[in-house]
Amino acid sequence: MSRLPLHVLTGFLGSGKTTLLNRLLRDPAMADSAVLINEIGDVAIDHHLVDRVQSEDGVETIVLAGGCTCCVVRGDMVAALKALHARRAEGRVPPFARVVLETTGLADPAPILFTLAADPVLRHRFERGLVVTAVDAVHGADQMRRFPEARRQVALADRIVVTKRDIADAATLQARLAALNPAADLAGPADDLLAAHAAFVADPLARLGRAGPFLPALPVPAEAEHTADIAAVVLTRATPIDWAAFGVWLSLLLHAHGERILRLKALLDVEGWPAPVALHGVHHLVHPPQHLERWPAGIAGSRIVLIGERLDGAAMQSSLDRFLAG
Repeated sequence: MSRLPLHVLTGFLGSGKTTLLNRLLRDPAMADSAVLINEIGDVAIDHHLVDRVQSEDGVETIVLAGGCTCCVVRGDMVAALKALHARRAEGRVPPFARVVLETTGLADPAPILFTLAADPVLRHRFERGLVVTAVDAVHGADQMRRFPEARRQVALADRIVVTKRDIADAATLQARLAALNPAADLAGPADDLLAAHAAFVADPLARLGRAGPFLPALPVPAEAEHTADIAAVVLTRATPIDWAAFGVWLSLLLHAHGERILRLKALLDVEGWPAPVALHGVHHLVHPPQHLERWPAGIAGSRIVLIGERLDGAAMQSSLDRFLAG
């Protein structure tokens, strides 16, 4: 049985993620989706309700007019996901092809990703999808400066959607977002809905293999400071790397700094492989490598993006070079 992708829609308080979600739910192409809402009271979906599935497990399940299944989570997310999957298997809700989890405005997405990988039942039923972060063009810069939760939501994102651009100039904010998370795909001025929809509907592994969104094609400074505590570090290697040696180096790095490494993305030129190997991880957790079909245009050599707290990019680059040389 194939696993279902679990996507995470996050964003700080007032970022507009619920508005974005409501617009997505009206799209017929999202009808084969299930949505978990981990927020109560401000989700404007009542006028779409056509059926309510009664339950005794604390998970309120709703089937929307377009066929999308929606759950309001009042307790444990693990229990909600297991209950939702069971109802799908029993035919009590329409069959869905993906799950979108909307977090609370103060949530850190990292524990969600850890839970998905650590729970023995969930990891056989769901696979990690994409983290999509909504950032408010009006207040986003100030929120990122003041609140570590907002910075972590951006640092862990695969795609960043800047909302409320009709009432604020987002150019400066987008530059700061790119500096904090150069590995994220930043939605352009006119495509927030289309891009978010495409991200949720697309196969996450196929999406991972695209060149531009995965890693920046243009040179990035070795260490791009964004705030006093979180920065993006880009490590490079021009010659092919030995996979075994790199694995040992990465294990040592995560053992020493894993708690401070919020996000890892890498495109690697591995000895003996004609196409790149893609890696991504959160803290100590690294997902299985993905062998891509071909090298993307404009990218050559290995490139590793680390986003974390108080990372020394120069020391990490030196460590990588010495380890692979030896």
